[in-house]
Amino acid sequence: MAITPDAPVIVAARRTPIGTAGHAFKELTVDRLAAPVIAAVAGDVAGRQVDDVVLGNCMGPGGNVARVASLRAGLGHGVPGVTVDRQCGSGLAAILVAGQAVRAGEMDLVIAGGAESASTAPSRTHRGAAGPYGRAAFAPDGHPDPDMGPAAEALAAARGIGRERQDAYACRSHAAALAARQAGRFAGEIVPVGGRADDQRPRPLRQASLARLPAAFVAGGTVTAGNASPVSDGAAAVALLPERLRAGLPGLRLVAGAVVGCDPALPGWGPVPAVRRVLARTGVDVERIAAVEIVEAFAAQVLAVTDALGLDPLGADGERVCADGGALALGHPWGATGAVVVTRLFSRLVRGGAPPGTLGLATAAVGGGLGVAALFEVV
Repeated sequence: MAITPDAPVIVAARRTPIGTAGHAFKELTVDRLAAPVIAAVAGDVAGRQVDDVVLGNCMGPGGNVARVASLRAGLGHGVPGVTVDRQCGSGLAAILVAGQAVRAGEMDLVIAGGAESASTAPSRTHRGAAGPYGRAAFAPDGHPDPDMGPAAEALAAARGIGRERQDAYACRSHAAALAARQAGRFAGEIVPVGGRADDQRPRPLRQASLARLPAAFVAGGTVTAGNASPVSDGAAAVALLPERLRAGLPGLRLVAGAVVGCDPALPGWGPVPAVRRVLARTGVDVERIAAVEIVEAFAAQVLAVTDALGLDPLGADGERVCADGGALALGHPWGATGAVVVTRLFSRLVRGGAPPGTLGLATAAVGGGLGVAALFEVV
């Protein structure tokens, strides 16, 4: 693929360990999670001036989390910061926003990613209400607005994704994450935070044990606590600069990205039209993509998406799709998780020594009926 001088390239990518909400990082505010990662990424490109920080965040205190975190990271008063909310796609959407600024020639170095502290997120209350509300609306009156668990159940039913496959995929995610940690494949991307240098959650699972868990959201359903991702805390960030300033640094070129809408009743379907749009724009067939990272919010959702895209993560494509595990095993810090999957692509392809021209795909589903996807190429 032709590379233009202003093509955005990711030349550094880091993340925190991921902790289950209320546990490992229960006292760390979102800016305290994000700042060490921002500082580490800035250190990876030391000697270059950061033009902006773009962070995804869903549930934080407001006040422009990106600006607060960049100041805490020591980037200086001149780095502005902007916070993006596309819910579970926020971290990936932030990277696309940063890439657009670089591609337009308006910025030469942007740090982008996401952060979420579900543990310290404030309770929100409508004026005059008796108490806080559980979550903001993802859609207005007159449109479907399901919680994510029931939505995953609906998608499983619509696409024929049974309980056995979901449990098998969850076991596979945990086993892959444990193997990756044992092999040191997370070491280069993790920035120790709060006294931790490893993800809190991955553990050995047996499918027979998962099979005994009750349905978590719908009576008689297939989605359980074992095949759904946990609410989590964490942060991830990447550094993007134009090809003309890459100076030989290995990286991932952002080839194309897409954000699309879909039926808010089935928000887990969003990656399918998003990925199809990216592939159509670039003329790339899914068979050419060496590494795929899907935000594993629910096993049902991942399997529905991979079935539609012609991928078999429990079979022939096990080494392509979330090969080192995903959010089912690591955790799902909402605003960060889209940037975590890009960081994983960077480790799998760039740190892993994949040859130039190798393609990687990142995608996420979003509450309210959105999908975000991005195609990358090793340079």
